Amino acid sequence: MKFSHQLVLSSLAVFVLSACSGSATQRRQAKDDFEYLNTPEMQQWKLPADAEPQFYPNYQIPQGEFLGGIGREVDIRPPQQVLELIPGARAERKQGETTLWLLREDEAEKVWQTALKMTQEENIAIREQTETHMETDWVTWVSEDEDVELGARYQIDRVAAGGRYGFRISLIDWREAGKVVPVSMTNKERYNALMTNLVTARYDLDLREEAARQAQQLVKRIPITMGSDRSGFPVIIARTSYNVLWNRLPELLPEIGFTLEERNQSQGTVKAKYAEPGDEFWTEIGVEPIALPPGSYTFLFGDLGNRTSINITDSSGKPVEEKFLEDMVPVLVATADKQAE
Repeated sequence: MKFSHQLVLSSLAVFVLSACSGSATQRRQAKDDFEYLNTPEMQQWKLPADAEPQFYPNYQIPQGEFLGGIGREVDIRPPQQVLELIPGARAERKQGETTLWLLREDEAEKVWQTALKMTQEENIAIREQTETHMETDWVTWVSEDEDVELGARYQIDRVAAGGRYGFRISLIDWREAGKVVPVSMTNKERYNALMTNLVTARYDLDLREEAARQAQQLVKRIPITMGSDRSGFPVIIARTSYNVLWNRLPELLPEIGFTLEERNQSQGTVKAKYAEPGDEFWTEIGVEPIALPPGSYTFLFGDLGNRTSINITDSSGKPVEEKFLEDMVPVLVATADKQAE
């Protein structure tokens, strides 16, 4: 991924690109004509002097001055979403600005340091910088959905309010084909979200790499036992951090017969399909087979600090019986120990 004052959207896996064919203009604009722009101005009804008008409010057109594009100015591309790449973070979007609210101050500090590191490594020039504020020089966006080269300047701030800690990105200047023009709300919303995704994607990558290093260096065997969650319900407890366990899942679950279908780290869910392994597997790990019917299941992982809770629900969303969890514990232990050898 190359920045150096130029951000190429088509090369970034974090963006959902348009699947439409044709030119950049066709991807942004509706295919129909714009004949509606020639609609005559509305006129007041002329009624006979003795007529009593009656109007239904169902179809009343709102009155007022409404701002926004019409015709070819309307951008039909779906809004750019802020990706949920930081567990527990919540994105707030107002007036085109994007604020990412985090649960802890140390997390906000890590995201801030990630943004600083990203600008330094990719040679993005900084005009102003303090401990909580940063203003970039011009950064160029190159996109298959745009006709011309776009430029943007950003203001990035650390904020705090009501015991929450935030990271705010604001697009403050805009240019098209080298010419500075006013920032439209559409571009402000879209390219604020894209820059936010760049920072959070880099944060997520750093977090995954660090978790992988910890998994390799510190965790040889994961203690796994039965326990209970904060509500007192029975769960499996893995005595390792959430991020470390999450990185072991792609290796651990398939070993015991689960085919991974969908993973969401921020929500702590893994959807998988179970098919019981053959007798050779059970003989090799020295554990009795679990009485779990074949089918689709969802693993629910909870972050308990230095521990991680594991619960399982069936295809209807109902938690499996406690006995299934108890039978699963020795299987997970034996499989994790076998992988650590």
